[in-house]
Amino acid sequence: MSVPPNQITKSYRQEDIQQILQLAFAVAERSSISGQDRSEEMSRDQLLEIAAELDIPLESLELAEREWFDRKGELQKRQEFNLYRRNKFKKKFGSYLIVNAVLVLLNLVSAGTLSWSLYVLLLWGLGLGLNVWNIYQETDEEYEQAFQKWYSQKNLRRSLNSLWDKLNKGWQS
Repeated sequence: MSVPPNQITKSYRQEDIQQILQLAFAVAERSSISGQDRSEEMSRDQLLEIAAELDIPLESLELAEREWFDRKGELQKRQEFNLYRRNKFKKKFGSYLIVNAVLVLLNLVSAGTLSWSLYVLLLWGLGLGLNVWNIYQETDEEYEQAFQKWYSQKNLRRSLNSLWDKLNKGWQS
């Protein structure tokens, strides 16, 4: 249902303006996808021009821009951490499959039936299941602690590698 033009209000709260602008931007993006000639990227000059039209002070824009870069960097770090966790689980699962396949085959060949290999399969599977549970059912605090630990270890490794590279360059000179 559309609102007739004479029923549109003439004043808006700041949150309403932000929502309207976000919707307008989304509509503009959809229309650019449907074939209109619009660039997907805008230059910083265009950003400054839009901010000037909206009477946003340059200091506020620069502060918002820095905050956006920080958030983007943090999001990339968290995506890298999540990828690390998934890859670590994939390696554990791959080891589980390979080792247990060999053990089951060994048990079948030696005893002609599954006996002791089922215990290994089930106990290791239980441990793997608990690992998955801990990874995907962590609270925000546990996730944050795991992320901070991973990030500090990553920074420590990066620092040690940098130091090692400097020492190697010094020895080679």
